Amino acid sequence: MSLETFVYPKPPSFSPLDPPPRLLCGPGPCNPHPRVLQALSATELGHLDPSFLKIMDETKELLKYVWQTKNEFTIPVSGTGTAAMEACVFNLLEPGEKLLVGCNGYFGQRLGQIGERCAATVIRMEKPWGTVFSLEDIAEQLERHRPQVLALVHAETSTGACQPMQGVGDLCRKYNCLLLLDTVTSISGIPVYIDNWKVDAAYAGTQKCLSCPPGMAPLTFGPRAMEKLKNRKTRVPSYYLDMSLVASYLLGENGGSKRSYHHTAPINMCYAVREALYIAAEEGLERRWERHRENAEVFWNGLKQLGLEPLVEKEHRLTSLTTVKIPQGVDGKEVISILLNEYNIEVGGGLGELAGKVWRVGLMGYNSRPDVVLTLLAAFENALKKVGYIKSNRF
Repeated sequence: MSLETFVYPKPPSFSPLDPPPRLLCGPGPCNPHPRVLQALSATELGHLDPSFLKIMDETKELLKYVWQTKNEFTIPVSGTGTAAMEACVFNLLEPGEKLLVGCNGYFGQRLGQIGERCAATVIRMEKPWGTVFSLEDIAEQLERHRPQVLALVHAETSTGACQPMQGVGDLCRKYNCLLLLDTVTSISGIPVYIDNWKVDAAYAGTQKCLSCPPGMAPLTFGPRAMEKLKNRKTRVPSYYLDMSLVASYLLGENGGSKRSYHHTAPINMCYAVREALYIAAEEGLERRWERHRENAEVFWNGLKQLGLEPLVEKEHRLTSLTTVKIPQGVDGKEVISILLNEYNIEVGGGLGELAGKVWRVGLMGYNSRPDVVLTLLAAFENALKKVGYIKSNRF
C-alpha cells in the first residue's frame, strides 16, 4: 500500500478534561491539600539539577521526622505504595529464604504473593479479617519457622484494623529476623515509631494521610536491612526497584556527593511529596494524630446514631479508616452509588473476604476535618433513608 492511499485514523473527539468535584472519603486516595496541588505546578527541573537534589534531600529529612527514624536510607520510591512494597520484599529476600507474613487482610495476602514471585518460601500467619496478632501469636510462629523476614501490615486498609507493634521488634531480634512493616494507611495519621519499635524496613503511600496524589511511595531501610542488601548472594530481581542502584542516585556513591543516574524521577510528584511532608511537620505529629482521633470519634458516634456499627473493636480500630458493617437487608452498592451520584462523595466497598459486607470510609489527612465528618454523616443518612433503612433525620 502506498503512502498516498493509507488512511490515517482521525483524532478522537473529546471534551476538555473536567473531572467531577468529588469528596474522597474512601480508602484512598483522599483529596490532596491545596498547597500540594499548587506544588505540582511548580517550575520543572532536571532530575540531576542541584536544586532538585536539594529538594530530594529535604524530602528525605522530612520523611525521617514523619516516620520517627534516623535511618539514612529513607527515600521516596518512584511508584505507588505497591512499588515500595515490592521493593522491600525483592531487596530483602533471596530465593528459598523464608518470609513469614501476617495475613489478616487483603494487603497481608498481597505481601505473600509478592514473596512468591521472588521465589521466597512464604509462610502465612492467619487471623480472621478485622482482628490483629498478639505477641504470643507472633512468637510462636517465629519459633516454629525461623524466617529471614517477618512482614506485618500496621494499618490494614482492607479491614480498618491497627496492628500493635510494641515488643515485635524485640522478638525479631531474638530470632535473628528482619521486621518489615506496611504503614501505607498509618504514616502521619496515627502514631508510627520506626526506631523505637525496632522496625528494619517500612514502606508507605502518599495518597492517604499525607494528602498527596498517588505516584511516589516512602521507603526506609535500617542498618540491619542495609546489611542484608549489601551481603546478597544473588542480584535483586528488579532493576528499577534495586535499592542498591537507587541509593547511588538519591544518596550518592558510597555516601558521597556524586550522584549516578538510575532513572528519571517524577519531578513534580517529588515537589508534591515534599510539600505534603512539610505540611505534616508544620502541624506537628502529635497534633496531627490527635486531629485524626478527634474526627474519628465524632464519626463513630454519628454512626451509632444511624444504627451502624464499625467492624473492628475500638481498641484496635484505625482512626484514619473505618470499616462499617453493612446492615442486613441493605444493598451496600446502592448506598455507594447514591453517595457518589447524588452527593459527589466516594466511599469504598469491601475487599476479599469482606466484599459486600462492609463500607470502607476514610477520614485521612486534609479530609480529617469536622465539616467533612458532618457532611459525610448527613449524606449517609439520606442514602440510608432512600434505601429504607432509617426513617427520620438525625443530622
